[in-house]
Amino acid sequence: MDFEDIPEDAAFRAEVRAFLEAHAGLKSGTDADWSRGGVATDPAVLAAYEDRCRDWQAVLYDNGWAGIAWPKAFGGRGGTPSQSIIFNQEVRRFDVTTGFIGAAQQLVGPPIMRHGNEQQQARYLGPLLRGDERWCQLFSEPGAGSDLAALSTRAERDGDEWVVTGQKVWTSGAHHADFGILIARTDPDAPKHRGISFFIVDMRSPGIEVRPLVQATGLSHFNEVFLNEVRVPAANLVGELNGGWAVTRTVLASESGMIGGAGQASTFDSVVAVARAFGRTEDPIVRQRLADVFTRERILTFLQLRMQTAIMTKRGTPPDPSVLKNAFTSALSLRVELAQDLEGAAGMLAGVDAPQAGFWQMQVMGQFSSRIGGGTNEVHRTMLGERALGLPAEARDDKDVPWRETRRS
Repeated sequence: MDFEDIPEDAAFRAEVRAFLEAHAGLKSGTDADWSRGGVATDPAVLAAYEDRCRDWQAVLYDNGWAGIAWPKAFGGRGGTPSQSIIFNQEVRRFDVTTGFIGAAQQLVGPPIMRHGNEQQQARYLGPLLRGDERWCQLFSEPGAGSDLAALSTRAERDGDEWVVTGQKVWTSGAHHADFGILIARTDPDAPKHRGISFFIVDMRSPGIEVRPLVQATGLSHFNEVFLNEVRVPAANLVGELNGGWAVTRTVLASESGMIGGAGQASTFDSVVAVARAFGRTEDPIVRQRLADVFTRERILTFLQLRMQTAIMTKRGTPPDPSVLKNAFTSALSLRVELAQDLEGAAGMLAGVDAPQAGFWQMQVMGQFSSRIGGGTNEVHRTMLGERALGLPAEARDDKDVPWRETRRS
């Protein structure tokens, strides 16, 4: 692995730092940071957070720092993947975030750039990159989450439109979204992976009902989405008819890598600060758990550096995105659970009564979404076994039979 920038990257890093220092303040590591507002349960605080996320994305776009590795033809900077990595490394020190806008760009941008036509690219990529239009991902369904290809939402052709009926669930940000990327079954007589098509859907279309799901944290980040004879223009088909699984895989690969490489609201240093505040640093059990948290965080850092080296120098083998994803979730769980334990009895409090206004309590309860989102840890371990270790594939009795004949249908 390479730990030092080559001269070109060092010059770019200096340029990034100058921009960030001119437009943003450093994180304090406390609840004074507005970038922590995404875990607020107060609607006013959450609305202010979302407004600032959009404002920050507009600042990035207007100053030429949005979509660093996106081609200029699509509104990006036209930079290299290594420059995108450097920017993400530097921005983590500052009290700014694009929130779910950044995630949506990584989910929606790649499939439209790779599989969309010129009209779709011209219409959607610019507003997506500036944050003017918000997106959601209409993939998972009740009974079709880990086995996503078993989905039953159907789309039937009617002239120049597709009529979509079905239900989606665990849809992040659907209650704010202007558009969604949707996968639906267009050929029930084909095997489940080969009868799926990929669409862009206007979330304001008649027949769409969004029901927020209240989580243990009190937040409603996820939603159920019901589609009742929703009409989608035929021009909104992305890629080939019945070839939507290839487009979907583009999204899934980007998603798992995004989660595994994400910056984190909490770090080892912030956990050590809790241990010091509660006088627990001399406890040998606490010290052992701190060492475990530090080790997991460093392992994740080295995995990310391996990815960075492979991208920047075209040398070495990058870690599988599933490795990054699972390393991220395991490090997160150990870190946030230790922090809450260190608070002792105060760890049972919530909201403004808890230390740091309940930040660690929210982190503990919210950790489970990262274990599920982008594919469960168990599914990623299965993929690693088959894809990286060459183990025999799991038995699948419905892989090659028409979807209409499967139990799910």
